[in-house]
Amino acid sequence: MLLNKASDMVWQSFHHPTDSLVLGQSLMLQHPLTTNVSLPNSSIVSYEFAINASVNYTASLVTYGEPTFTASMVTYGESTASMDPYYVSPILSYVDLEFQKGKFGSFSVPASAKFIQLGSDGHLKAYEWKDPKWEGTDLLPIDPCSYPFACGNYGVCLKEGCSCPVDANENGTTYFKPINYTKPDLGCYAVSPISCESSIHQSFLELQGYNFHPVKKYLISETKTLKECKALCLNNCSCEAFMDTEGSCYFLSGGLSIAKSYSSGYGTYNDNSAFIKVQSSPISQSSNKNVSSPKYTSVIVGSTLGAIFGVFLICAFIILGFRKGFQEVEEDYLDNMLGMPTRFSYEELKNVTKNFSNKIGEGGFGYVFHGTLPPGSEVAVKHLVGFGAVNKSFVAEVQTIGSINHFNLVSLVGFCAEKFNRLLVYKYMANGSLDRWIFYKNQESALRWQIRKKIIIDIAKGLAYLHEGCNQKIIHLDIKPQNILLDENFNAKVSDFGLSKLIGRDQSRVVTAMRGTPGYMALEWLSSVITEKADVYSFGIVVLEILCGRPNVDKSQLGEDMHLLRLFRRKQEEGLLLDLVDQCSDDMQSNATEVVEMMKVAAWCLQNEYARRPSMSAVVKLFEDSNLLDKWQ
Repeated sequence: MLLNKASDMVWQSFHHPTDSLVLGQSLMLQHPLTTNVSLPNSSIVSYEFAINASVNYTASLVTYGEPTFTASMVTYGESTASMDPYYVSPILSYVDLEFQKGKFGSFSVPASAKFIQLGSDGHLKAYEWKDPKWEGTDLLPIDPCSYPFACGNYGVCLKEGCSCPVDANENGTTYFKPINYTKPDLGCYAVSPISCESSIHQSFLELQGYNFHPVKKYLISETKTLKECKALCLNNCSCEAFMDTEGSCYFLSGGLSIAKSYSSGYGTYNDNSAFIKVQSSPISQSSNKNVSSPKYTSVIVGSTLGAIFGVFLICAFIILGFRKGFQEVEEDYLDNMLGMPTRFSYEELKNVTKNFSNKIGEGGFGYVFHGTLPPGSEVAVKHLVGFGAVNKSFVAEVQTIGSINHFNLVSLVGFCAEKFNRLLVYKYMANGSLDRWIFYKNQESALRWQIRKKIIIDIAKGLAYLHEGCNQKIIHLDIKPQNILLDENFNAKVSDFGLSKLIGRDQSRVVTAMRGTPGYMALEWLSSVITEKADVYSFGIVVLEILCGRPNVDKSQLGEDMHLLRLFRRKQEEGLLLDLVDQCSDDMQSNATEVVEMMKVAAWCLQNEYARRPSMSAVVKLFEDSNLLDKWQ
């Protein structure tokens, strides 16, 4: 409180809440609750909870950059007067709502509740302590689909859960996929991102019978036809979608929330259609040739097709014979390897995965499916697709981790090498890959500092074992968040050894073709002379991504800030590493000093000269021995 000379209070923090209220605190007009951090795309929207003169309680979606505009999500309170779905600011009044024991205005609150908080998902909850954690009770008894972005950007909210928009014409084209298959409420992403340079290949995905809530909505014309609206949106790169309402054309951009029309509440537009702009793949068209005679045309086409078909058959026989011979040699080779995990038949894995029906991920070499072995243990089955490099990756994976075992390496349960089928069976990791937790998150799901620290140490232990604990030195060569898996307790396991290289204990370095993922590859790849220090460099990049909560290359950033390593080195020179600590986590900010010290260890791993980088065993010792870490600092 701020007092004047007469000890009268002239200002107090209780009148200016952020996202929470405690017992005895009042919510006043013109001082709404505002979420600290919003959805995974936190730069787009935030939420407010306010009161107005009619004692309606209004939760709102706020668009950054347009501070005078809010989109009303729901009105709930004593007055039955309807509210316009868009309003500017509450009318001045003397109505305050005090949070008292068991009540908050007309809301019933649990008697033991200690504070009320507006979450990043727009839910207003009263929290009470139930050992060992705080548990919240939702104060707004409304349909979950009535909250804007309940299913993330471009996610469709349905009674049975969240999904992605699908083509109403059912032509089999998939335009949107979940950001995270295990967490569908994180939203969807476009399979082919919109490209302003390829507008000729853009079309529209129509959705009917839904409610739409855009981050930005502006009227482009009141008289345009549907055809003209489409043409206008296609010619405007900032137009991500448009809505046709009674002859009026509205452009939608900055994100779109979609819900089935049974939902009630926010910005409802029933009986209207929205058209989402999608990027189609270019379709090659055969050029028409002018010929003088249909008779000659038939002869030419027939002869050409016959010749092509003949060459195709000859090549097919040669390739199939070669592949059959190669597969027999490969399968015999795998059978003769000692210490191999269980070998499954293709039919067994087909039954385990229920005919490969539950896809949980996909990558450059194939798809991953969830399955359950007869004893009841859950597994992830990777079905490799392709030849050549895929077969090499398969053999490298089996050969590398088939006979080794470490707590911080993913467990290979078994494999299948049958005819043209190549499958790998791993122990199922309930929390998926690391990138899903550090790049797509909100305040509530952001990993706490101690969990991030443990993940970093787990990765270091796994790499140290590969480099120094095996009979042969194993260089992973593709360390990145997508290849770090997390079990149900957030124990980190290094995975995906398809690009790994085995070298003898007496070898200090190896010459190999360039492999790995751009952004995580050390400078020495330019000479193709590689040591285990290439993994140390990649580890340093991953550590920075974990601590900063952003990818190494972030195209949403401008200029030099797009590249995390470049930004890190600049901030290090300026002594401003605190600026890089993940802003989406209050816990990370509370432990910022310790986080910065971890960044300095990452800098040690990111030196351009590989000989100056530490070994992973030295990094593990540094992390585990606090006295050693203090001395090193």
